Amino acid sequence: MDNNLNAGEYGMEESQNRNMSTKTRKSAEERKSEIIDCAMKLAGEVGPDRLTTEALALAVGISQPGIFRHFPKKIDIWEAVAHRIGELLRKNWTAMENGDQGSADRLRSFVTGHLTFIQTTPAIPAILFSTELHAENEYLRSFFSGLMQRVHRFVSEMIASEIEAKRYDRRLDPDDAAFLVLALIQGLAMRWSLNERKFDLVKEGERLLALQLNGFRQKA
Repeated sequence: MDNNLNAGEYGMEESQNRNMSTKTRKSAEERKSEIIDCAMKLAGEVGPDRLTTEALALAVGISQPGIFRHFPKKIDIWEAVAHRIGELLRKNWTAMENGDQGSADRLRSFVTGHLTFIQTTPAIPAILFSTELHAENEYLRSFFSGLMQRVHRFVSEMIASEIEAKRYDRRLDPDDAAFLVLALIQGLAMRWSLNERKFDLVKEGERLLALQLNGFRQKA
């Protein structure tokens, strides 16, 4: 009787283990997404140029060959990371385009959203400003350059709308003003990174943006 009971318990345990294994097994797309997320997280901690596939495999919880099954070359990981960044940025400005805010409010929301994204994903400045990473891959350099051009165009269009509505100075060039807004974001992100992220990036960005936009306004 005891033997039968033990065998039954053993059978139940084996069944549970199989069920757990089935539940934790991830699809190829899920695993690739997990690798990308871990790469972004680790890049924010150690820098993209110091990130190894060995450390990445350890963080994901799979073997190093397992990483290469999903991404045959290390640069493939960074290209996937670039696309993830692009997707998240596009979501930010698409939300602004589809909203019912005025141009000035959309511009403030866009900058705030951009800075929030950087603050919650600290790897962004390191990846965007990595000379080594871009020098090794023309595709990455071209991808981020194109992404920044689209962001610039979006910001320029919002500023042009404010000029047309006579809320911003008519002598203001929308393209130049957009470069100033983007320079504020980039410079602030770099300062935040160099200061070991010790200040609130979003609050500081809102303060500086208010000063900048005040300079854009139509003077009486």
